[in-house]
Amino acid sequence: MIPALMPTYNRADLAFERGEGAWLYATDGRRFLDFAAGIATCSLGHANPHLVAAITGQAAQVMHVSNLFRVPQAERLAERLVANSFADSVFFCNSGAEANEGMVKAIRRAQAKSGHPERTRILCFDGAFHGRTLGMLSATGNATYLDGFGERAPGFDHVPLNNMNAVRDAITPETAGIMLEPIQGESGIRAADRRFLTELRAACDEFGLFLGFDEVQTGMGRTGRLFAHEWAGVTPDVMSSAKGLGGGFPIGAILATEEVARHLVAGSHGTTFGGNPLACAAGNAVLDVLLAPGFLDQVNDRAALLGRLLDDVVRDFPEVFSERRGMGLLIGLRCVPKVGEVQAAARDAGLLVVTAGDNVLRLTPPLVITEADCEEAAARLRQAATAVRSTVLEAAQ
Repeated sequence: MIPALMPTYNRADLAFERGEGAWLYATDGRRFLDFAAGIATCSLGHANPHLVAAITGQAAQVMHVSNLFRVPQAERLAERLVANSFADSVFFCNSGAEANEGMVKAIRRAQAKSGHPERTRILCFDGAFHGRTLGMLSATGNATYLDGFGERAPGFDHVPLNNMNAVRDAITPETAGIMLEPIQGESGIRAADRRFLTELRAACDEFGLFLGFDEVQTGMGRTGRLFAHEWAGVTPDVMSSAKGLGGGFPIGAILATEEVARHLVAGSHGTTFGGNPLACAAGNAVLDVLLAPGFLDQVNDRAALLGRLLDDVVRDFPEVFSERRGMGLLIGLRCVPKVGEVQAAARDAGLLVVTAGDNVLRLTPPLVITEADCEEAAARLRQAATAVRSTVLEAAQ
């Protein structure tokens, strides 16, 4: 008999009743160090006092009014994002997939209204993940995700990441833009080379294309800067954001230059819930923390410490881990045995992590982790690796 809650997830038999900082407390009394953070979403950890106060205070006033009226909270959040990014204008929605859908629409419409209605195709990359809507599954291009859902949505082409020759060969008179994650999360924490990003920007300028970055997972301080593309010094024309933007409250955003955004006039795009007062109060609270002097420096310091600790674990357990990948607090450990076994062992040791493609264990802790949290995570991962190594050695005998 099918459960009332559709079985679309392979859920661990864990339920949590409260959290504090980087820690979660299960209903059975167990305490876990959360280095999953809702898959890079709980950017300020759990029960952050400032975020809680902002949400509860706004909820007591007005949560939703629709976009038929001005929303001062959305106006303030947009102004702050514009002031701290490449963008000239922002559209708010509810999720990363919705932001990516809107980014594709913005690219296509900007081309059409600039005299190129034939330019509708988006160049994407092998290993991408842009969301679970039918359109974004087609942009992702993974046949497994598309199984049983019929034909792909048209208009998406795919080439290998970090291969500029393939990019240039794939550009046609119908290409409208290029969309990519600066670091591919779902496929195994695979980074786009900085030179490759620079060359993509140059190719877009050369061919009159728009460059779109999917920063749903990499943005909002995750890599130690507000957005990951800043490390490469490359400016996109349009970008998606979500996950950490609301600190766990659902919100997404499309950030764009005036050249793109000016074509999204009244009636061209919309959302019922997007940009409501409650979601934008959460977003503003997150920005209060992320933009505070020294906060991103602290993220980089914690990332450097955690990186050193994890490198030691990788060195000491070559039967379990083969390498560390990533940037900032978006970290991947490539596993030797099946990654699911390592994840389960970590959970048994009281450490919550998630998996990614290419047999990678993914660590995406809250940005507010302490030095003690980093050391405890490494210790618990050592405990997990010891258990896995014992199993591997027993199986080899």
